Amino acid sequence: MATIVTEYKGDMLFESVIGKHRITIDVPADMGGQDRGVTPPQVFIASLGGCIGAFVAHYCREAGINEEGLTVELSFDKVSDPTRLVNLKAKVHLPNGELGKREEAAKRVALHCPVHESIKDFGGLELEIVDNSKA
Repeated sequence: MATIVTEYKGDMLFESVIGKHRITIDVPADMGGQDRGVTPPQVFIASLGGCIGAFVAHYCREAGINEEGLTVELSFDKVSDPTRLVNLKAKVHLPNGELGKREEAAKRVALHCPVHESIKDFGGLELEIVDNSKA
């Protein structure tokens, strides 16, 4: 089982140790944060973007589609009562690749990433893939 340790450093600052890597995590200003690191929701959304990107890039590489310049743009809203993230939308940009008839397959691959699989029962994600044939 994988383990990640997050340590409270004081003054509402945290540090997560992930293997040989460290992430500094701060809280929003209304909780006493001072913009010294990313917020927990930003880490979560970034992990979703990295996961989607990795799965789409791998699919493209295997299918002979140019994945260079691939970006994943994620948007979301934060609501309260209960506090949560909603309206998650991902847009995968493939500026140098053309999916053609493989667009739906690429979407299925993107939605199969483990981070999305873990959240899909909580509202999931709206996904759009834009390749250079549609740009």
